[in-house]
Amino acid sequence: MDQLLYGVAYYDEYMPCDRLDKDIEMMKEAGINVVRIAESTWSTLEPRPGVFDYSHIDRVTDAMYQAGIHVIIGTPTYAIPSWLEKMHPDIMADTIQGRRPYGARQIMDITSPAYRFYGERVIRKLIGHVADHPAVIGYQLDNETKYYGTAGNNVQRMFVRYLRDKFGTTDALNEAFGLDYWSNRIDAWEDVPDVRGTINGSLGAEFEKFQRSLVTEFLQWQSDIVSEYKRADQFITHNFDYNWKGYSNGVQPDVDHLDAAKALTVAGCDIYHPTQDHLTGIEIAMHGDLCRSLKYAPYLVLETEAQGFPQWTPYPGQLYLQAMSHLASGAEMVEYWHWHSIHNSIETYWKGLLSHDFKPNAVYQEAKTVGRDFKALSPLLTGLHKENRAAILVSNEALTALKWFPISKDFGYNDVVRMIYESFFRMNVGVDFIFPQNLEKIRDYDLVAVPALYAASDEMLRTLDDYVKEGGHLLITFKSGFTNEHVKVYHDNTPHILCNCCGVSYSEFTHPEQVSLSGFELPERDRAVSTWMELLMPEAGTEVLSRYEHPYWKDYAAVTKNHYGNGTAFYLGCRPTQAFLDQFMELVLRDAGLYCEEKANAPVVIRESKNEQGETIRFFLNYSMEEKTVPSLAGGRDPLNGERVPANGAFSLHPWGCRILVADR
Repeated sequence: MDQLLYGVAYYDEYMPCDRLDKDIEMMKEAGINVVRIAESTWSTLEPRPGVFDYSHIDRVTDAMYQAGIHVIIGTPTYAIPSWLEKMHPDIMADTIQGRRPYGARQIMDITSPAYRFYGERVIRKLIGHVADHPAVIGYQLDNETKYYGTAGNNVQRMFVRYLRDKFGTTDALNEAFGLDYWSNRIDAWEDVPDVRGTINGSLGAEFEKFQRSLVTEFLQWQSDIVSEYKRADQFITHNFDYNWKGYSNGVQPDVDHLDAAKALTVAGCDIYHPTQDHLTGIEIAMHGDLCRSLKYAPYLVLETEAQGFPQWTPYPGQLYLQAMSHLASGAEMVEYWHWHSIHNSIETYWKGLLSHDFKPNAVYQEAKTVGRDFKALSPLLTGLHKENRAAILVSNEALTALKWFPISKDFGYNDVVRMIYESFFRMNVGVDFIFPQNLEKIRDYDLVAVPALYAASDEMLRTLDDYVKEGGHLLITFKSGFTNEHVKVYHDNTPHILCNCCGVSYSEFTHPEQVSLSGFELPERDRAVSTWMELLMPEAGTEVLSRYEHPYWKDYAAVTKNHYGNGTAFYLGCRPTQAFLDQFMELVLRDAGLYCEEKANAPVVIRESKNEQGETIRFFLNYSMEEKTVPSLAGGRDPLNGERVPANGAFSLHPWGCRILVADR
């Protein structure tokens, strides 16, 4: 792209009055140059079966084109019209809780032939109608697609075919999943039960993996249809969302993002996060890095908050900081959900850039500064890429397995990922994400962190072992190397295969009570262990960095370091405090040659990218309500005011402030 995109979702269909001309006027004042439309409004587009009304689509696309504002068209398939449910009630998702009633969005069986028939028809009608419109620059497939728990008879039959193709014989299936337990053994394919009631975590996890593949196929199906109509200069994207814990919080359990992203020409995502005193930048950075790593290329933020929930109304300066934070992760578009605040129904108080009165509030006024600077920073900050030397390996299979066998009721896989990512973030070390499907990329990095890799194949674990042997630095956490890819516990040393490079094994674990960690100069409260601990037994030559301070557990190691071949492996056998983890991470980063004393000064975060001209771009981001003095590092030019900042100096950042420097060559 030759410009940064700054936009909003816009719903002319939802407006309580005719606002289009005034809205466009205000958008232009705010520097809005793109809107997303149509993805939510199937029933308006097709009010009756086979009767299509393009009036809202035409009205908006024509007006936006006249105003010089781009349009992204969303396929309107994630919220079905009521007439479709009346005609074909069997299209509703049949889940473990039963059949979904009509009313909400995302309640259908995405494999249903009837749903696919009407979905394809509305996609073809809409995209065929708009594809040649000069305002339209791209398409969003569906919306935050997942499999919605669909598990009815048709899905069960598809799963049996999947199992038969994968295992060949029922004997192989029984062996892989240990189905002799509680008489779950299967001796004929027609006897495979409805797995919604299974107590077998191996079978249950495999079913969830299969359900994720339904999303991959569904998005590819939509992409193939749209590709028949789209122009060469138009893109195809999707707004992947993430695990939800009151806000965006880690790897999405119901979609394999890496596989699903193959249907797209550019990756996209939705990121929501707390603000005010709780704005840390971690959610923006982590989920942006996850999205960027799907194609290791710039991506689009198709939804993020302007005001969001009532308690997410940002402090002055935060909207600007948030927008620049997205760019710092490699985004080329920041788009708010949404322009106006809806006046009724379930999302009434998920507020947009404007409040319900449509007046130019403080958030809108600040949006003007974002739009102004996005324009000024184009095309300097388009095409940004990272040259990170560290990565985090994440796995949908490990996530699902730990859902079946949780670490604890309130601490799961994504919490371990977040814990590790947060230490990298606080120390200003940029990371990419890698996935089991592209594990060969591991050799591109000096340091790879592996959080809670509970389920993994021999091949995968040997790749990690070889990585260390060949000179890499590996950080492995607790709950790794425990089961194979079918969630069947290995019956030799734990962590399986990784005990070689780590120089440590264990056979006992527990939930700690009144346990602390030795070996680091920290206050007692920062050395506490919680949630999980493994009683590690180091091999001769393994360096014990920390032991458990406890009358009965004191002889066991908690944190270790081992030289193996040409590399080094670190093992973290428990859940420490974030303060302890940060100090441990400093040691790991120093060992890998990635620690920079000047940069390690959170809550000021320094993010680096390269632009298409090969220039180093540094974002200095202050996630605090205090003015901070920031090292200028190599110095450079401020592209917004032209000021030159000398190397090895310092400058001030106001509360919730940010600054961008183009480093001197």
